[in-house]
Amino acid sequence: MTRAIVFCLLILAGCASGPTQMRYDRNAETRLVFPAAPDVPRYLYLGELTGEANFRAEGDRTGAVRNAFNWLVGLDEAPPEPVELQRPQSGVSDEAGRVYVTDVSRQAVFVFDEPAGALRVLEMAGDNQRFVAPVGIALGGGGEILVADAELGRVVRLAPDGTPLGSFGGDVLKRPNGLARDPKTGMIYVADSRAHDIKLFDAQGRFVDVIGRRGASDGEFNFPTHLAFAKDRLYVTDAINARVQVFDADEVMKWKFGQRGLYVGNLVRPKGVAVDDEGFIYVVESLYDTLLVYNNRGELMLSLGGTGRDAAQFYLPSGVWTDSRNRIYVADMFNGRVAVFQFLGGDAQ
Repeated sequence: MTRAIVFCLLILAGCASGPTQMRYDRNAETRLVFPAAPDVPRYLYLGELTGEANFRAEGDRTGAVRNAFNWLVGLDEAPPEPVELQRPQSGVSDEAGRVYVTDVSRQAVFVFDEPAGALRVLEMAGDNQRFVAPVGIALGGGGEILVADAELGRVVRLAPDGTPLGSFGGDVLKRPNGLARDPKTGMIYVADSRAHDIKLFDAQGRFVDVIGRRGASDGEFNFPTHLAFAKDRLYVTDAINARVQVFDADEVMKWKFGQRGLYVGNLVRPKGVAVDDEGFIYVVESLYDTLLVYNNRGELMLSLGGTGRDAAQFYLPSGVWTDSRNRIYVADMFNGRVAVFQFLGGDAQ
């Protein structure tokens, strides 16, 4: 009788679930849009990325079957810990829908691989060398992934499958954090926070130039942290100066926005910065746990989030990035997740 039950359970385990797809854990029972009615909605909260839970197939009963089987055969060992984000920092998305997220606590890069329907965790920065503090991340040429490790003091190159291909910047970088790349020229920009400047490398990783120095004047920085490159412009979060500076491809500072203050839209501890296809600029204000949306003139349009653990709230958020589907991703660091919003349309003018 027992053998028959076990056989049935194993059969059920084999057909318990369908194909695995990447799904968002909505963490909310209601449809959340911003701004709220009666204003015209501009953003829809899609859900969150947390880890392997995003790849649990519909109708998946394998966990329950496994527990029943263990009970029948007398196994009482604890289940393995789930593979989940711990302290996500930054991220980037590719054209195929893969989402790459750096996790400084997990000391790894999480790959939410939508085409493959699977989660991968990349831990190695080189031969016998693990990541220590991966922060910045960008897409390189030929499908490569570039990762700035603040503690290792260099930028690591990974093959599309995660195999380490080498690194660069170890001889000139002090504490690299933000990372961005110009897809036209292949130039790579690295925010060197401890040196208070932006260092430039060519597509082969050769050191080329430096933008800025420590100070508060135009073109100077005080702990630059995050970068974004969009529409031939480099956006730099100048954290302690509480502003975002914008440079052209010739390294000339064109304009800036943001000022220190206590009102919504002011900046106190800005971190991540991103730009979508419509020209809206997104800045993470980590102290107040908000995502600020500016138009292409640096004027505040909307504030999302607020302190908390509920859906669309943040707790010490860090990076922000966009994808080709006009989705906005926020690394919600101390909530251990990435919040995902869908832009519904609007004019950035």
